[in-house]
This record gives sequence, structure tokens and C-alpha cells, in this order.
Amino acid sequence: MEPLGFVRHDHSHCVTDAVAQVDARCDTLGLKLTPVRRRTLEILLEEHRALGAYDVLERLRADGFGSQPPVAYRALDFLTSNGFAHKIERLNAFIACAHPSESHTPAFLICRDCGAVAEAETNPETGMLNQIAQTTGFSIERAVLEAEGLCPNCQTEPQT
Repeated sequence: MEPLGFVRHDHSHCVTDAVAQVDARCDTLGLKLTPVRRRTLEILLEEHRALGAYDVLERLRADGFGSQPPVAYRALDFLTSNGFAHKIERLNAFIACAHPSESHTPAFLICRDCGAVAEAETNPETGMLNQIAQTTGFSIERAVLEAEGLCPNCQTEPQT
């Protein structure tokens, strides 16, 4: 699974494909992708950076979906609880899932300069964190991996 967020790509194609994947997944799971949920997903997909709930609410309000915080929070809750979006704990913000049709454990690479976020996949069953947990007798129920640094576009020195 390729990390998405720092590479140049056809963004309109990216948004269209992701919405289609979520739509199909909702049909399969018997979930309803209401207009406000769909628009919230589109808002999150429009940039590869995390947005706060009030940023989302502001855009929903501009699109005529209401101005009360529960409008955004309910839509974000639906998207995150069904794996269509993720909450970036470090930023207290949300980002659309880069791989909404796949079951995975994401890791987030957050650029401290431009705010771009790339989503990559981790494997908690075979990773170092699981090995440490097993050694100490700890049982991991949920893990969120977030790393902060500079994306390739914001680094001033060429990488070798």
C-alpha cells in the first residue's frame, strides 16, 4: 500500500475514486451515505491535510448544510467509525482514509511545515510495538502511529 499525501497526483481523480469506493462500501455494508456525510467526505478529500471539525462545519455551512456543530460531528463520527476517515490525535483533526475499501491499520506522517498528511500502513501484529507489548505482557487493543517531520516538498536540502 503506497503512502498517499506527499506525491503529486490527479487530485480530482483521487476524490472521485475515493467517494465511489466509499459509496460502494456503504452499499455492501447497508450503510447510508447521506448528502451531508458525502459532502463531509468530499471536504476531507479536497486536501491531503487534516481538518478540524470546525473547519469542516464552516465548509458545510457554506454549502447550506447547517451551522450547528452536531452536523459536522455526526458526519465525522459516521466516517471515522466506518473507516472512511481517521482522526489525527496529535492535531485533533480529521483526514479522509486513503484506502477506504481496505482493512488496515494506518500510520500518519504529518508535515509540520505545510500540514500535509500522508497515510501509510502498519502491521501491529508483527511490528516492534507488538513485540514490546508481548515481552511486557501487555495486550494492545488500539494503536495510533503519528510521526511529525518535513515532507519532501518542504525539505530544503535534497535527500539522498
